[in-house]
Amino acid sequence: MTTARLPLFPLNTVLFPGLVLPLNVFEERYRALMRELLTTDESEPRRFAVVAIRDGREVAPTAPGLPDQTALPEKGPAAGFGPDPIQAFHRVGCVADAASIRERADGGFEVMCTGTTRVKLLSVDASGPFLTAETEEIPEERGEEADALAEGVLRAFRSYQKRLAGARERSLTTSELPDDPSVVSYLVAAAAVLDIPAKQRLLQAPDTATRLREELALLRAETAVLRHLPSLPAVELTRAPTSPN
Repeated sequence: MTTARLPLFPLNTVLFPGLVLPLNVFEERYRALMRELLTTDESEPRRFAVVAIRDGREVAPTAPGLPDQTALPEKGPAAGFGPDPIQAFHRVGCVADAASIRERADGGFEVMCTGTTRVKLLSVDASGPFLTAETEEIPEERGEEADALAEGVLRAFRSYQKRLAGARERSLTTSELPDDPSVVSYLVAAAAVLDIPAKQRLLQAPDTATRLREELALLRAETAVLRHLPSLPAVELTRAPTSPN
């Protein structure tokens, strides 16, 4: 297996391969991470690992709060993640490639990155200015009947999207949807309105076919629920909301 030590960016979201993720970086630990990435030549990928937070705070507390009003705010790269940071994170994440990093006048950064490959966290190091992790790449296995499952998921996703957007809203045409089963599985996982645990299960599925089977069940269940609800606004398919570090 391929291993690599990468900067670590924990978020209250799940990044999938192929998903575009904008970041608004303002905490010093993540500013330091971006400054480090900027030392990489533009011709090389500026890579870091994004993991979903299981138990912790995306933004470190900056003032005393409940239940202890006298507690001092936490500082450092692991602030908000407890004494053993790896326990605060889901163990499967996604490598992000920062296509653009723009520094603002206030010292923060606006970053546009894209998910590339899945990785497993082996260890987390909090000794530097930002978290780093030893990661192991997770290959994407196809699994059995992936093509047929992808067709079924696309049909279910079209129905789901129509229910989500409302009959009067524009829906995707067949030509706009991919036909590669792996791409389909990640596109649907990113676009479906699901909570973090559900999205995390899809990210760490052992193969494409397993992910597609779970998505088919989820889409059918969600579409059945939406039949009894008012129309909701459409969602963008390959872009997550901007995450404030």
